[in-house]
Amino acid sequence: MTGTASEVATEIKAIYRLDITRVPLNRPSRRVRLPDLVCADAGAKWRAVVECVDRIARRDARPVLIGTRSVRASEQLSALLTERGIDHALLNAKQDEEEAEVIARAGESGRVTVATNMAGRGTDIKLGPEVAARGGLHVILTEYHESRRVDRQLLGRCARQGDPGTCQAIVAFDDELYRVHAQAASRAAARLVARWPSLARQVVRVLTRWAQAAAERRNAFGRRQTLASDLQIARTLTFSGRGE
Repeated sequence: MTGTASEVATEIKAIYRLDITRVPLNRPSRRVRLPDLVCADAGAKWRAVVECVDRIARRDARPVLIGTRSVRASEQLSALLTERGIDHALLNAKQDEEEAEVIARAGESGRVTVATNMAGRGTDIKLGPEVAARGGLHVILTEYHESRRVDRQLLGRCARQGDPGTCQAIVAFDDELYRVHAQAASRAAARLVARWPSLARQVVRVLTRWAQAAAERRNAFGRRQTLASDLQIARTLTFSGRGE
């Protein structure tokens, strides 16, 4: 069971001969996805993230969870928040025993948590008193991932079980996903947005889908090759009498 199997339904069917069945939500979702904010470069992106955290956590007294793609990025953002005087918890899968407890408190009023993808996974985030009335937990995605499943897993940490919550992606044209899987397209997109800023949201949506599709095709091919290799080895060992 997983909340993000639909993105890989075709691959699961092809490899495991299994169908995907959607289970209805326990309670209607109240999650609000805010429009993406796209920045020219990483420096501008991190400044925008800090401004967003300052506004939502300090002014609105709402909890904020910021997801980063790497430990390095989490530590970089932590330094900027510290420089701004914003208290926060930093989780980057280095303190496994403590992180489940810390992430569970990420829904408390005004609390700011910076976490990599692996940190505190599987832990439910309960909203603190009066947080629901203020809008619930706000989640910031600071970089799209090669797999849409990972993005949805992060954004889905707000507005659980009928709670209110909001989420937003704040990204830059020089993020790793675009540099590796859509380098030429990202440069063209940046030029287009510089000339017509009003097109930024539509452009980043198309660019992200393009880059993630390319990444997922490559990764799916690698998984199929690995599976074929494993099956070939198993057949060889069986033929030689060393299958066990």
